[in-house]
Amino acid sequence: MAGRVGNLRRPSRYWPFTNPTTPMTTVHDPERKRALVLRLKRIEGQLRGIQRLIESGEDCEKVAQQMAAARKALDKSFYTLVGCVIAQGDVPADDVADMLAKFA
Repeated sequence: MAGRVGNLRRPSRYWPFTNPTTPMTTVHDPERKRALVLRLKRIEGQLRGIQRLIESGEDCEKVAQQMAAARKALDKSFYTLVGCVIAQGDVPADDVADMLAKFA
């Protein structure tokens, strides 16, 4: 199935890797997948808490502190995902490096 990014058409199987001959991988290990999903659910809870802080008129410094914590947690999730890709060995190192350069 094809998709669009801006004005560019891209095959969804190959995104985000630049080499169109390398299919995108998924997290195969059920334990790693579960841990990643649980981490993202915790981040989702953090974001909902930040929304409540803003709605209740909390101090901007407190909101900023919580935003920074959520951002760091999301970054850690990204690097966990990249670690899974590397550990599985499904994607060539150059493509992993391209993904890191593009999204990190």
